[in-house]
Amino acid sequence: MLSSTSRDPEAVKGVMFGLTAYIMWGCFPLFFALFQGIPAFEILVHRILWSCLFLVGLISLLRRWSPVAAALVQPQRLGRVLACALLIAFNWGIYIYAVESKQVLQASLGYFLTPLVNVALGMLVLREVMARLQLIALGLASLAIAIQFFMLGELPWISLLLALSFGSYGLFRKQIPLDGLSGLFVETLLLLPLALIALTWLNWQGESHFLYDVPMSALLVISGVLTALPLMAFAGAARRLRLATLGFLMYINPSIQFLIALAVFDEKLSIIQLATFVMIWASLALYSWSSWQSRTRQTVAS
Repeated sequence: MLSSTSRDPEAVKGVMFGLTAYIMWGCFPLFFALFQGIPAFEILVHRILWSCLFLVGLISLLRRWSPVAAALVQPQRLGRVLACALLIAFNWGIYIYAVESKQVLQASLGYFLTPLVNVALGMLVLREVMARLQLIALGLASLAIAIQFFMLGELPWISLLLALSFGSYGLFRKQIPLDGLSGLFVETLLLLPLALIALTWLNWQGESHFLYDVPMSALLVISGVLTALPLMAFAGAARRLRLATLGFLMYINPSIQFLIALAVFDEKLSIIQLATFVMIWASLALYSWSSWQSRTRQTVAS
């Protein structure tokens, strides 16, 4: 796969775009850790607001209003888009809270679990038939979560909420014929009234930090820009790479977060947690191997 990629200039560009997207996502804990004293809820509100405004300019620059207009004039599709918007906002909020409360290890575990949650949702909701190795991988990951619950006496709820919300977002997003950039804009546009109401309420309560601290205000604006940039890079990668290559690159994000949690935030990793992480990694290896075999058989058959 790597040798064929190196001979294809477009594939090389795709790998660079993919690395850019996943490295940026992986480094997000370093960015959101800068918001000292600002609650996760307020950061989320500004992330929605400035993402929407940034995307207005970007879509105008790229002249990509046609798919947006087509989506907005079809109310029957907006219900699913709204579900996507609420799920991704919830995911963002939980993630920001995880960073602020120095629980980045749980956040990384959540994104390691996401592909396996996608498998489970495909089986339960879409009635997809799972390969045996995929079922074993799902069972191994479930066992790892159960061990954390029984041995540590607590459920990794941040990990589960991140994985379930992002997995459910993917399930709904799969049914919406919008590209990544247009889809994100319509989602943030639907969330914009809620964000403006929340911002008005924060100002009325005297709890808004925006404009009272110039560096923090700048960071709040930048949060919106940083929401869109990795998505654009990911879209560039998705157009140029095979799904197998994208699936391999996907693990860069939680791996970077895992290392940041240990090296930068000095989070403690107990033996039980390490054992469950190893089980999750083993389940991901099984899942990836099963997916690769399936795609290989499909290629040979075609």
